[in-house]
Amino acid sequence: MRIVFLDRSTIGPSVILRRPAFPHDWIEYDRTRADQVTERLKGAQIAISNKVPIRRNAIEQLPDLRMIAIPATGYDAFDVDACAERGIAVANVRGYAINTVPEHTFALILALRRGLIGFRQDVIDGRWQEAGQFCFFSHPINDLAGSTLGIIGEGVIGQSVARLGQAFGMRTLFAAHKNVQGLGPLYTPFDEVLASADVITLHCPLTAATRDTIGAPEFARMKKRPLLINCGRGGLVNEAALVDALDRGQIAGFGFDCLTSEPPASDNPLLKVLNRPNVIVTPHVAWASSEAMQTLWNQVVQQIEAFQAGNRPPNSLT
Repeated sequence: MRIVFLDRSTIGPSVILRRPAFPHDWIEYDRTRADQVTERLKGAQIAISNKVPIRRNAIEQLPDLRMIAIPATGYDAFDVDACAERGIAVANVRGYAINTVPEHTFALILALRRGLIGFRQDVIDGRWQEAGQFCFFSHPINDLAGSTLGIIGEGVIGQSVARLGQAFGMRTLFAAHKNVQGLGPLYTPFDEVLASADVITLHCPLTAATRDTIGAPEFARMKKRPLLINCGRGGLVNEAALVDALDRGQIAGFGFDCLTSEPPASDNPLLKVLNRPNVIVTPHVAWASSEAMQTLWNQVVQQIEAFQAGNRPPNSLT
């Protein structure tokens, strides 16, 4: 059994990479370009790939491939339909980020609601020293208690975010899916969330239906100038419209951990506003606490061992 890990560098160095308990040949690469996928997976029965795409054209050239293990929840980089046609098992990991992503989400919310980025820079620049009093008020500060948190995505991470929000005294609303009616009383209509939330945070997968969930029309309906947080997936928010909304004052600021293209291209509009005190962009690390990454890897190995034992992997997508 040959197992090939295409992008080892996407898992932090602190993680103990336990290997499957059955006999196997293990080959790993720090990084793999798209044009190297077919060559590196030749003869492999199991591929492990976090973000390296495995598309139909590669799958058709890999007759030995039997399983793709994804050390992530998102699987838009993989042609699941082509794998199903070939009888290739595809399994992702789930639930590992139930603490790390909500904590990162609230780190962004708290930093932005309390002006921490701007105040920190003011101290570095000597403005406090020049103020002539014990404090000064160069950035707005707002409490979370009593404010409204709109959550787009009601999975385990969205629910964990809601619990943290409630602990801070926030009113929490789960947005109904955009353009979908009749989801029941647990959901607040999508447009109502846009209009009433002080903070909007996204925690849903990227699909054809969710791409550009928030764009120019949605920003225009944000009556309370909310903070916008995205620790979900790049592509859920139209980035050009996001910067335009910031410039127009339709939002109070944003904190993003996911971009449409990662790392961002030099012409990404978000790069032009990074120096503003109401903007925070982190390099897709909300998921990456040491504890979460170890849990993630343990799940990957469990999936592979289940497959080798002749069982359907617990998180099978095919």
